Amino acid sequence: MEPVEAANARRLCYSANAMSDELRVAVIGCGHWGPNLVRNFASLRTVKVSAVCDARAEAVERVAQQQAPGARVFTDYHELLAANLAEAVVIATPPMTHTQLVGDALCAGLHVLVEKPLAMSVTDCQQLAALAEARQRTLMVGHVFRYNDAVIRIKEILDAGDLGDLLYVHSKRVNLGRIQTDLNALWSFAPHDLSILRYWLGADPVRVSARGFSCLHSEVEDVAFVILDYPGHIRAHLHLSWLDPKKVREMTLVGSRQMLVYDDVSADAKLQIHDKGVEAAPDAHSFGELMTHVRAGDLLIPHLTVTEPLRKECTHFVECCRTGATPLTDARDGLAVVRVLEAAAQSMQRDGAIVELA
Repeated sequence: MEPVEAANARRLCYSANAMSDELRVAVIGCGHWGPNLVRNFASLRTVKVSAVCDARAEAVERVAQQQAPGARVFTDYHELLAANLAEAVVIATPPMTHTQLVGDALCAGLHVLVEKPLAMSVTDCQQLAALAEARQRTLMVGHVFRYNDAVIRIKEILDAGDLGDLLYVHSKRVNLGRIQTDLNALWSFAPHDLSILRYWLGADPVRVSARGFSCLHSEVEDVAFVILDYPGHIRAHLHLSWLDPKKVREMTLVGSRQMLVYDDVSADAKLQIHDKGVEAAPDAHSFGELMTHVRAGDLLIPHLTVTEPLRKECTHFVECCRTGATPLTDARDGLAVVRVLEAAAQSMQRDGAIVELA
């Protein structure tokens, strides 16, 4: 990847005063997710969306007019990087383009927020992380669920020990569409679950196995099933698909004391804590009798005050650019997620063989 030469010295040497009023942010990619990023950054009073870029002229013109009036419009990101219009860039392009775009932006002296996944290989992630460190620039990955109020509350519940010992997690992330032909269901959906699990458990899996099924296109898996083993004998199972009749975004956590269901689609019951479990039977009299019984109790639906996770993510990125703080979802976090994705992809190629993670 070649650095963009024009105006590099000025960018690399910009003073804190240049960011004292508004952080100038450029957004590259105006497709599925990009308009949401433009909308959120444009709504922050400490930010000026100075430029938007997309190879499709109609798309970028529409987003600029609707979300960021006054922003310069580009169809070539090289021209945007050379125009010296921003201190930070947000990249919402297909994952296969991330390595080149992020590398060019960092070499141009810009802070970078890139959508998940950070890159398509561990090696590329490592190189981007090293480049960001060498350039002393913020590199943040858009693992948006890390900023989700329900996900944060569940972390608090787990840390408090309310569920008891966590036994396993089951996640179902399915929908009918968006059908993709250049990225499979594993790489499209699993980054969300893997980043959530990493946050909840405070650990990375030690082994993974996965199987995928190509139903619509011979070389793209539309459906994937992933099994993850975490330290402490905790298992997780992911069901990922864009070929399902219903939109489901649900994670079930089974503990030794209580169970919890996180339904991200629900408007008023995102968290459901079930006071259920399996306990040793107090009235067993002989070895031949069943030594456990099922305990059923109340259902608790905690109240949540929900803020749009993407707005919190964008606000956090601005704060990190201004202060130099390490993002909650930094390059190391992005690398850890891609390491698991890469191992799961290897397992899929080997028909579900277990892949050990160092």
